[in-house]
Amino acid sequence: MMRRFFLPAMLAAALGGCASYHPAPIDPAQNAAQLSTRSLRDPRLLAFVHAMQSGATAARTAPAAPARWDLSTLTLAALYYHPNLDLARSSLAQARGAIRTARQRPNPTLVFQDLSYNQTVRTPSPWTIGPSIEFVIETGGKRAARTSRARHLEAAAREDLATASWQVRSGVRNALIDLWAARQSLAQSQRNLAVEEQLVEATAQRFAAGGAAGFDLAQARIHRDEARLTALNAQNREAQARNALAGAIGIPVAALHGITISFADIEAPQQPATDVATGALRKAALTGRSDVQSALADYAAAESALQLAIADQYPDIALAPGYDYSQGDNQYLLMPTVPLPIFHQNQGQIAEALAQREQAAAQFTALQDTVLHAIDQAVTEYRASARSLASAQAIQAEEVREFRRIQSAFETGDADRPSLIAAQLTLATATQAKIDALVRQRRALGSLEDALQHPFFAAAAPLPLLTTDPRLSSLSSLSSE
Repeated sequence: MMRRFFLPAMLAAALGGCASYHPAPIDPAQNAAQLSTRSLRDPRLLAFVHAMQSGATAARTAPAAPARWDLSTLTLAALYYHPNLDLARSSLAQARGAIRTARQRPNPTLVFQDLSYNQTVRTPSPWTIGPSIEFVIETGGKRAARTSRARHLEAAAREDLATASWQVRSGVRNALIDLWAARQSLAQSQRNLAVEEQLVEATAQRFAAGGAAGFDLAQARIHRDEARLTALNAQNREAQARNALAGAIGIPVAALHGITISFADIEAPQQPATDVATGALRKAALTGRSDVQSALADYAAAESALQLAIADQYPDIALAPGYDYSQGDNQYLLMPTVPLPIFHQNQGQIAEALAQREQAAAQFTALQDTVLHAIDQAVTEYRASARSLASAQAIQAEEVREFRRIQSAFETGDADRPSLIAAQLTLATATQAKIDALVRQRRALGSLEDALQHPFFAAAAPLPLLTTDPRLSSLSSLSSE
Protein backbone atom coordinates (compact mmCIF):
# COMPACT_ATOMS: atom_id res chain seq x y z
CA MET A 1 0.00 0.00 0.00
CA MET A 2 2.85 2.38 0.93
CA ARG A 3 4.60 1.79 -2.40
CA ARG A 4 1.39 2.35 -4.30
CA PHE A 5 0.95 5.91 -3.06
CA PHE A 6 4.63 6.95 -2.79
CA LEU A 7 5.16 8.02 -6.41
CA PRO A 8 1.83 9.90 -6.77
CA ALA A 9 2.54 11.71 -3.51
CA MET A 10 5.97 12.84 -4.77
CA LEU A 11 4.47 14.10 -8.03
CA ALA A 12 1.71 15.96 -6.21
CA ALA A 13 4.22 17.64 -3.90
CA ALA A 14 6.39 18.71 -6.84
CA LEU A 15 3.48 20.11 -8.82
CA GLY A 16 2.13 21.91 -5.76
CA GLY A 17 5.24 24.11 -5.64
CA CYS A 18 4.88 25.32 -9.23
CA ALA A 19 4.27 28.98 -9.98
CA SER A 20 1.22 30.13 -11.88
CA TYR A 21 1.21 32.44 -14.87
CA HIS A 22 -0.52 35.78 -14.37
CA PRO A 23 -0.86 37.90 -17.53
CA ALA A 24 0.11 41.58 -17.29
CA PRO A 25 -0.92 43.24 -20.56
CA ILE A 26 0.08 46.84 -21.32
CA ASP A 27 -2.65 49.32 -22.24
CA PRO A 28 -0.88 52.04 -24.29
CA ALA A 29 -3.67 54.57 -23.82
CA GLN A 30 -3.83 54.08 -20.06
CA ASN A 31 -0.04 54.20 -19.79
CA ALA A 32 0.09 57.46 -21.77
CA ALA A 33 -2.66 58.93 -19.58
CA GLN A 34 -0.68 58.12 -16.44
CA LEU A 35 2.43 59.79 -17.87
CA SER A 36 0.42 62.87 -18.83
CA THR A 37 -0.99 63.31 -15.33
CA ARG A 38 2.33 63.20 -13.47
CA SER A 39 2.61 66.20 -11.19
CA LEU A 40 4.89 67.82 -8.64
CA ARG A 41 1.82 68.09 -6.40
CA ASP A 42 1.24 64.32 -6.20
CA PRO A 43 0.73 63.47 -2.47
CA ARG A 44 2.87 60.32 -2.75
CA LEU A 45 5.69 62.30 -4.35
CA LEU A 46 5.49 64.93 -1.61
CA ALA A 47 5.57 62.20 1.05
CA PHE A 48 8.60 60.67 -0.67
CA VAL A 49 10.44 64.01 -0.82
CA HIS A 50 9.64 64.62 2.85
CA ALA A 51 10.88 61.16 3.82
CA MET A 52 14.13 61.47 1.87
CA GLN A 53 14.92 64.91 3.28
CA SER A 54 13.91 64.27 6.88
CA GLY A 55 14.59 60.55 7.22
CA ALA A 56 11.06 60.04 8.56
CA THR A 57 9.06 57.15 7.12
CA ALA A 58 5.72 58.85 7.60
CA ALA A 59 4.26 62.24 8.41
CA ARG A 60 1.33 62.84 10.71
CA THR A 61 -0.27 65.04 8.08
CA ALA A 62 0.14 65.12 4.33
CA PRO A 63 3.38 67.05 3.62
CA ALA A 64 2.98 70.38 1.87
CA ALA A 65 4.67 71.02 -1.45
CA PRO A 66 7.97 72.90 -1.18
CA ALA A 67 7.49 76.65 -1.44
CA ARG A 68 10.39 76.72 -3.90
CA TRP A 69 11.65 73.69 -5.81
CA ASP A 70 15.45 73.65 -5.85
CA LEU A 71 18.06 71.24 -7.23
CA SER A 72 17.67 68.91 -4.25
CA THR A 73 13.88 68.57 -4.41
CA LEU A 74 13.76 68.47 -8.21
CA THR A 75 16.37 65.69 -8.16
CA LEU A 76 14.22 63.70 -5.72
CA ALA A 77 11.25 64.20 -8.04
CA ALA A 78 13.35 62.87 -10.92
CA LEU A 79 14.40 59.85 -8.85
CA TYR A 80 10.70 59.25 -8.23
CA TYR A 81 9.55 59.57 -11.85
CA HIS A 82 12.40 59.07 -14.32
CA PRO A 83 11.94 55.99 -16.56
CA ASN A 84 15.68 55.32 -16.90
CA LEU A 85 15.75 54.29 -13.25
CA ASP A 86 12.92 51.83 -13.88
CA LEU A 87 15.10 50.24 -16.57
CA ALA A 88 18.10 50.04 -14.23
CA ARG A 89 15.95 48.56 -11.45
CA SER A 90 14.57 45.93 -13.82
CA SER A 91 18.14 44.92 -14.71
CA LEU A 92 18.93 44.65 -11.00
CA ALA A 93 15.84 42.50 -10.44
CA GLN A 94 16.94 40.19 -13.26
CA ALA A 95 20.41 39.91 -11.73
CA ARG A 96 18.88 39.01 -8.38
CA GLY A 97 16.75 36.37 -10.04
CA ALA A 98 19.88 34.99 -11.69
CA ILE A 99 21.37 34.39 -8.23
CA ARG A 100 18.44 32.14 -7.35
CA THR A 101 18.88 30.35 -10.65
CA ALA A 102 22.60 29.84 -10.05
CA ARG A 103 22.01 28.40 -6.57
CA GLN A 104 19.52 25.81 -7.78
CA ARG A 105 20.55 22.19 -7.65
CA PRO A 106 19.74 19.95 -10.61
CA ASN A 107 16.33 18.35 -10.30
CA PRO A 108 16.24 14.55 -10.16
CA THR A 109 14.91 12.74 -13.21
CA LEU A 110 12.37 9.93 -13.09
CA VAL A 111 13.32 7.25 -15.60
CA PHE A 112 11.54 4.00 -16.45
CA GLN A 113 14.16 1.46 -17.47
CA ASP A 114 11.38 -0.92 -18.39
CA LEU A 115 7.61 -0.72 -18.51
CA SER A 116 6.03 -3.65 -20.31
CA TYR A 117 3.21 -6.16 -20.18
CA ASN A 118 3.72 -9.78 -21.29
CA GLN A 119 0.34 -11.39 -21.84
CA THR A 120 1.90 -14.85 -22.23
CA VAL A 121 2.97 -14.79 -18.60
CA ARG A 122 0.07 -14.92 -16.16
CA THR A 123 1.78 -15.90 -12.97
CA PRO A 124 3.01 -14.50 -10.83
CA SER A 125 2.47 -11.24 -12.89
CA PRO A 126 2.61 -10.23 -16.54
CA TRP A 127 3.98 -6.77 -15.62
CA THR A 128 7.59 -5.60 -15.77
CA ILE A 129 8.17 -2.21 -14.17
CA GLY A 130 11.61 -0.62 -13.69
CA PRO A 131 11.45 2.95 -12.32
CA SER A 132 14.57 4.79 -11.18
CA ILE A 133 15.31 8.33 -10.02
CA GLU A 134 18.49 9.91 -11.33
CA PHE A 135 20.27 12.38 -9.02
CA VAL A 136 23.06 14.55 -10.42
CA ILE A 137 25.87 15.35 -7.98
CA GLU A 138 27.80 18.41 -9.15
CA THR A 139 31.54 18.23 -8.52
CA GLY A 140 34.43 20.67 -8.57
CA GLY A 141 32.58 23.53 -6.85
CA LYS A 142 30.47 24.33 -9.91
CA ARG A 143 27.48 25.58 -7.94
CA ALA A 144 29.66 27.85 -5.80
CA ALA A 145 31.40 29.32 -8.86
CA ARG A 146 28.09 29.77 -10.67
CA THR A 147 26.60 31.52 -7.64
CA SER A 148 29.68 33.70 -7.21
CA ARG A 149 29.43 34.88 -10.81
CA ALA A 150 25.75 35.72 -10.37
CA ARG A 151 26.45 37.66 -7.18
CA HIS A 152 29.15 39.71 -8.89
CA LEU A 153 26.78 40.49 -11.77
CA GLU A 154 24.17 41.56 -9.23
CA ALA A 155 26.73 43.90 -7.66
CA ALA A 156 27.49 45.31 -11.12
CA ALA A 157 23.78 45.89 -11.76
CA ARG A 158 23.49 47.68 -8.42
CA GLU A 159 26.37 49.98 -9.36
CA ASP A 160 24.73 50.54 -12.75
CA LEU A 161 21.64 51.73 -10.87
CA ALA A 162 23.84 54.13 -8.90
CA THR A 163 25.29 55.39 -12.19
CA ALA A 164 21.80 55.87 -13.61
CA SER A 165 20.80 57.79 -10.46
CA TRP A 166 23.79 60.09 -10.82
CA GLN A 167 23.01 60.62 -14.51
CA VAL A 168 19.45 61.59 -13.61
CA ARG A 169 20.78 64.12 -11.09
CA SER A 170 23.23 65.38 -13.70
CA GLY A 171 20.41 65.84 -16.20
CA VAL A 172 18.34 67.85 -13.72
CA ARG A 173 21.37 69.98 -12.82
CA ASN A 174 22.21 70.73 -16.45
CA ALA A 175 18.59 71.57 -17.24
CA LEU A 176 18.40 73.83 -14.19
CA ILE A 177 21.61 75.62 -15.22
CA ASP A 178 20.21 76.09 -18.74
CA LEU A 179 16.93 77.47 -17.38
CA TRP A 180 18.82 79.79 -15.03
CA ALA A 181 21.01 80.96 -17.92
CA ALA A 182 17.98 81.48 -20.17
CA ARG A 183 16.21 83.58 -17.54
CA GLN A 184 19.35 85.63 -16.89
CA SER A 185 19.72 86.29 -20.62
CA LEU A 186 16.00 87.03 -21.00
CA ALA A 187 16.06 89.63 -18.23
CA GLN A 188 19.20 91.24 -19.64
CA SER A 189 17.85 91.26 -23.21
CA GLN A 190 14.68 92.98 -22.00
CA ARG A 191 16.79 95.62 -20.24
CA ASN A 192 18.83 96.04 -23.41
CA LEU A 193 15.66 96.48 -25.45
CA ALA A 194 14.42 99.18 -23.09
CA VAL A 195 17.70 101.07 -23.51
CA GLU A 196 17.56 100.71 -27.31
CA GLU A 197 14.02 102.09 -27.25
CA GLN A 198 15.29 105.08 -25.31
CA LEU A 199 18.08 105.56 -27.84
CA VAL A 200 15.62 105.51 -30.76
CA GLU A 201 13.43 108.05 -28.98
CA ALA A 202 16.37 110.33 -28.20
CA THR A 203 17.75 110.06 -31.74
CA ALA A 204 14.32 110.79 -33.20
CA GLN A 205 14.08 113.95 -31.10
CA ARG A 206 17.55 115.04 -32.22
CA PHE A 207 16.65 114.28 -35.85
CA ALA A 208 13.51 116.36 -35.54
CA ALA A 209 15.57 119.21 -34.11
CA GLY A 210 18.16 118.85 -36.87
CA GLY A 211 20.82 117.56 -34.54
CA ALA A 212 21.07 114.07 -36.05
CA ALA A 213 21.14 112.63 -39.53
CA GLY A 214 18.59 110.21 -40.91
CA PHE A 215 21.32 107.59 -41.04
CA ASP A 216 21.77 107.86 -37.27
CA LEU A 217 18.05 107.33 -36.71
CA ALA A 218 18.01 104.36 -39.08
CA GLN A 219 20.97 102.80 -37.26
CA ALA A 220 19.25 103.25 -33.91
CA ARG A 221 16.11 101.58 -35.21
CA ILE A 222 18.11 98.67 -36.63
CA HIS A 223 19.79 98.13 -33.28
CA ARG A 224 16.38 98.35 -31.57
CA ASP A 225 14.96 95.70 -33.91
CA GLU A 226 17.97 93.46 -33.29
CA ALA A 227 17.38 93.83 -29.56
CA ARG A 228 13.75 92.79 -30.07
CA LEU A 229 14.84 89.65 -31.91
CA THR A 230 17.39 88.91 -29.19
CA ALA A 231 14.69 89.21 -26.52
CA LEU A 232 12.36 86.98 -28.53
CA ASN A 233 15.08 84.35 -28.96
CA ALA A 234 15.75 84.52 -25.22
CA GLN A 235 12.06 83.83 -24.58
CA ASN A 236 12.24 80.80 -26.88
CA ARG A 237 15.36 79.50 -25.10
CA GLU A 238 13.61 79.91 -21.75
CA ALA A 239 10.66 77.84 -23.00
CA GLN A 240 13.00 75.18 -24.40
CA ALA A 241 14.88 75.07 -21.10
CA ARG A 242 11.60 74.51 -19.22
CA ASN A 243 10.79 71.63 -21.57
CA ALA A 244 14.25 70.17 -21.00
CA LEU A 245 13.85 70.42 -17.22
CA ALA A 246 10.49 68.64 -17.37
CA GLY A 247 12.05 65.89 -19.48
CA ALA A 248 14.96 65.56 -17.06
CA ILE A 249 12.49 65.03 -14.21
CA GLY A 250 10.16 62.73 -16.15
CA ILE A 251 7.04 64.90 -16.04
CA PRO A 252 5.05 66.80 -18.69
CA VAL A 253 6.02 70.45 -19.04
CA ALA A 254 2.54 71.45 -17.86
CA ALA A 255 3.48 70.10 -14.43
CA LEU A 256 5.92 73.03 -14.06
CA HIS A 257 3.17 75.62 -14.45
CA GLY A 258 2.66 77.50 -11.21
CA ILE A 259 5.82 76.03 -9.69
CA THR A 260 8.37 78.40 -8.17
CA ILE A 261 11.91 77.29 -8.96
CA SER A 262 14.87 78.29 -6.82
CA PHE A 263 18.29 78.75 -8.41
CA ALA A 264 20.10 79.26 -5.10
CA ASP A 265 22.11 76.04 -5.55
CA ILE A 266 23.22 77.19 -9.01
CA GLU A 267 24.06 80.71 -7.88
CA ALA A 268 26.12 79.65 -4.85
CA PRO A 269 27.75 76.25 -5.43
CA GLN A 270 30.53 74.78 -3.37
CA GLN A 271 33.87 75.59 -4.98
CA PRO A 272 36.37 72.76 -5.60
CA ALA A 273 39.65 72.71 -3.74
CA THR A 274 42.74 74.04 -5.46
CA ASP A 275 44.27 70.54 -5.52
CA VAL A 276 41.24 68.99 -7.20
CA ALA A 277 43.41 67.82 -10.12
CA THR A 278 45.60 65.69 -7.86
CA GLY A 279 43.81 65.43 -4.52
CA ALA A 280 41.58 62.96 -2.74
CA LEU A 281 38.55 63.51 -4.99
CA ARG A 282 40.53 62.47 -8.06
CA LYS A 283 41.80 59.32 -6.35
CA ALA A 284 38.32 58.50 -5.08
CA ALA A 285 36.84 58.92 -8.57
CA LEU A 286 39.42 56.63 -10.17
CA THR A 287 38.55 53.83 -7.75
CA GLY A 288 35.12 54.60 -6.35
CA ARG A 289 32.94 55.97 -9.14
CA SER A 290 29.91 53.74 -9.59
CA ASP A 291 30.79 52.88 -13.19
CA VAL A 292 34.32 51.95 -12.07
CA GLN A 293 32.89 49.73 -9.35
CA SER A 294 30.53 48.16 -11.89
CA ALA A 295 33.44 47.35 -14.21
CA LEU A 296 35.32 45.88 -11.25
CA ALA A 297 32.34 43.67 -10.44
CA ASP A 298 32.16 42.59 -14.10
CA TYR A 299 35.80 41.53 -13.88
CA ALA A 300 35.10 39.55 -10.72
CA ALA A 301 32.20 37.88 -12.55
CA ALA A 302 34.57 36.96 -15.39
CA GLU A 303 36.93 35.43 -12.83
CA SER A 304 34.10 33.32 -11.44
CA ALA A 305 33.13 32.30 -14.97
CA LEU A 306 36.70 31.08 -15.50
CA GLN A 307 36.52 29.13 -12.25
CA LEU A 308 33.29 27.56 -13.48
CA ALA A 309 34.84 26.61 -16.82
CA ILE A 310 37.78 24.97 -15.02
CA ALA A 311 35.40 23.17 -12.67
CA ASP A 312 33.52 21.83 -15.69
CA GLN A 313 36.61 19.72 -16.46
CA TYR A 314 35.49 17.41 -13.71
CA PRO A 315 32.47 15.34 -14.71
CA ASP A 316 29.36 15.31 -12.59
CA ILE A 317 28.25 12.03 -11.08
CA ALA A 318 24.75 10.74 -11.69
CA LEU A 319 23.27 8.18 -9.29
CA ALA A 320 20.08 6.44 -10.32
CA PRO A 321 18.73 4.27 -7.50
CA GLY A 322 15.81 2.25 -8.77
CA TYR A 323 13.49 -0.66 -8.31
CA ASP A 324 12.70 -3.31 -10.88
CA TYR A 325 9.63 -5.48 -10.63
CA SER A 326 9.87 -8.17 -13.31
CA GLN A 327 7.07 -10.74 -13.42
CA GLY A 328 7.03 -11.23 -9.69
CA ASP A 329 10.74 -10.69 -9.00
CA ASN A 330 11.85 -7.65 -6.94
CA GLN A 331 15.22 -6.11 -7.78
CA TYR A 332 16.86 -3.02 -6.25
CA LEU A 333 19.27 -1.11 -8.50
CA LEU A 334 21.96 1.56 -8.17
CA MET A 335 23.15 2.70 -11.56
CA PRO A 336 25.90 5.38 -11.36
CA THR A 337 26.90 7.16 -14.56
CA VAL A 338 29.94 9.36 -15.14
CA PRO A 339 30.79 11.17 -18.41
CA LEU A 340 34.21 10.19 -19.71
CA PRO A 341 36.41 13.20 -20.61
CA ILE A 342 37.99 11.45 -23.56
CA PHE A 343 37.51 13.78 -26.53
CA HIS A 344 38.01 17.04 -24.63
CA GLN A 345 38.60 18.32 -21.13
CA ASN A 346 36.70 21.60 -21.58
CA GLN A 347 39.73 23.30 -23.13
CA GLY A 348 37.59 25.40 -25.48
CA GLN A 349 35.35 26.77 -22.75
CA ILE A 350 38.38 27.50 -20.55
CA ALA A 351 40.12 29.38 -23.37
CA GLU A 352 36.96 31.38 -24.01
CA ALA A 353 36.60 32.24 -20.31
CA LEU A 354 40.27 33.27 -20.15
CA ALA A 355 39.77 35.62 -23.10
CA GLN A 356 36.63 37.06 -21.50
CA ARG A 357 38.55 37.74 -18.29
CA GLU A 358 41.28 39.50 -20.26
CA GLN A 359 38.60 41.52 -22.05
CA ALA A 360 37.02 42.53 -18.72
CA ALA A 361 40.45 43.61 -17.44
CA ALA A 362 41.05 45.66 -20.59
CA GLN A 363 37.62 47.27 -20.29
CA PHE A 364 38.34 48.21 -16.68
CA THR A 365 41.67 49.79 -17.60
CA ALA A 366 40.07 51.63 -20.53
CA LEU A 367 37.35 52.98 -18.24
CA GLN A 368 39.86 54.20 -15.67
CA ASP A 369 41.82 55.89 -18.46
CA THR A 370 38.61 57.55 -19.68
CA VAL A 371 37.83 58.76 -16.16
CA LEU A 372 41.37 60.09 -15.73
CA HIS A 373 41.23 62.12 -18.94
CA ALA A 374 37.68 63.29 -18.18
CA ILE A 375 38.88 64.67 -14.84
CA ASP A 376 41.89 66.39 -16.45
CA GLN A 377 39.68 67.88 -19.17
CA ALA A 378 37.05 69.04 -16.68
CA VAL A 379 39.65 70.63 -14.40
CA THR A 380 41.22 72.44 -17.37
CA GLU A 381 37.85 73.74 -18.58
CA TYR A 382 36.82 74.80 -15.09
CA ARG A 383 40.02 76.73 -14.45
CA ALA A 384 39.80 78.41 -17.86
CA SER A 385 36.16 79.35 -17.26
CA ALA A 386 37.03 80.70 -13.81
CA ARG A 387 39.71 82.94 -15.34
CA SER A 388 37.28 84.14 -18.02
CA LEU A 389 34.67 84.87 -15.36
CA ALA A 390 37.14 86.88 -13.29
CA SER A 391 38.07 88.91 -16.37
CA ALA A 392 34.42 89.49 -17.32
CA GLN A 393 33.61 90.56 -13.76
CA ALA A 394 36.48 93.04 -13.78
CA ILE A 395 35.36 94.52 -17.11
CA GLN A 396 31.76 94.77 -15.94
CA ALA A 397 32.85 96.44 -12.70
CA GLU A 398 34.84 98.99 -14.73
CA GLU A 399 31.81 99.70 -16.93
CA VAL A 400 29.65 100.14 -13.83
CA ARG A 401 32.05 102.80 -12.57
CA GLU A 402 32.09 104.50 -15.98
CA PHE A 403 28.30 104.49 -16.17
CA ARG A 404 28.01 106.02 -12.71
CA ARG A 405 30.50 108.72 -13.69
CA ILE A 406 28.51 109.64 -16.81
CA GLN A 407 25.24 109.44 -14.87
CA SER A 408 26.59 111.92 -12.34
CA ALA A 409 27.73 114.15 -15.19
CA PHE A 410 24.28 113.91 -16.78
CA GLU A 411 22.61 114.91 -13.52
CA THR A 412 24.83 118.01 -13.28
CA GLY A 413 24.33 118.88 -16.95
CA ASP A 414 27.87 118.00 -18.02
CA ALA A 415 26.73 115.09 -20.26
CA ASP A 416 23.83 114.75 -22.68
CA ARG A 417 21.20 112.03 -22.82
CA PRO A 418 22.72 110.14 -25.81
CA SER A 419 25.99 109.84 -23.88
CA LEU A 420 24.11 108.38 -20.91
CA ILE A 421 22.27 105.90 -23.13
CA ALA A 422 25.52 104.91 -24.86
CA ALA A 423 27.05 104.22 -21.44
CA GLN A 424 24.01 102.12 -20.55
CA LEU A 425 24.43 100.07 -23.73
CA THR A 426 28.13 99.55 -23.07
CA LEU A 427 27.34 98.42 -19.53
CA ALA A 428 24.62 96.09 -20.86
CA THR A 429 27.12 94.48 -23.24
CA ALA A 430 29.60 93.96 -20.40
CA THR A 431 26.86 92.57 -18.16
CA GLN A 432 25.79 90.08 -20.83
CA ALA A 433 29.41 89.03 -21.26
CA LYS A 434 29.64 88.45 -17.51
CA ILE A 435 26.44 86.38 -17.60
CA ASP A 436 27.83 84.27 -20.45
CA ALA A 437 31.09 83.73 -18.57
CA LEU A 438 29.20 82.84 -15.40
CA VAL A 439 27.09 80.28 -17.26
CA ARG A 440 30.20 78.72 -18.83
CA GLN A 441 31.80 78.49 -15.39
CA ARG A 442 28.72 76.79 -13.92
CA ARG A 443 28.56 74.32 -16.81
CA ALA A 444 32.26 73.58 -16.42
CA LEU A 445 31.69 72.98 -12.71
CA GLY A 446 28.89 70.58 -13.64
CA SER A 447 31.24 68.68 -15.93
CA LEU A 448 33.75 68.49 -13.09
CA GLU A 449 30.99 67.13 -10.85
CA ASP A 450 30.29 64.38 -13.37
CA ALA A 451 33.96 63.52 -13.87
CA LEU A 452 34.52 63.20 -10.12
CA GLN A 453 31.00 61.97 -9.38
CA HIS A 454 31.08 64.34 -6.43
CA PRO A 455 28.48 67.08 -5.83
CA PHE A 456 29.40 70.76 -5.74
CA PHE A 457 25.88 72.03 -6.41
CA ALA A 458 23.61 71.23 -3.42
CA ALA A 459 26.52 69.30 -1.96
CA ALA A 460 24.61 68.21 1.14
CA ALA A 461 21.51 67.01 -0.72
CA PRO A 462 20.69 63.29 -0.50
CA LEU A 463 21.04 60.99 -3.51
CA PRO A 464 19.44 57.76 -2.31
CA LEU A 465 19.88 54.47 -4.14
CA LEU A 466 16.31 53.31 -4.75
CA THR A 467 16.43 49.61 -5.55
CA THR A 468 12.63 49.41 -5.49
CA ASP A 469 10.15 51.56 -7.37
CA PRO A 470 9.30 54.51 -5.07
CA ARG A 471 5.90 54.85 -6.74
CA LEU A 472 4.98 51.32 -5.62
CA SER A 473 6.97 50.85 -2.41
CA SER A 474 6.23 51.87 1.14
CA LEU A 475 8.31 54.69 2.57
CA SER A 476 9.69 52.41 5.29
CA SER A 477 11.16 50.04 2.71
CA LEU A 478 12.68 52.95 0.79
CA SER A 479 14.32 54.50 3.81
CA SER A 480 16.08 51.24 4.58
CA GLU A 481 17.88 51.10 1.23
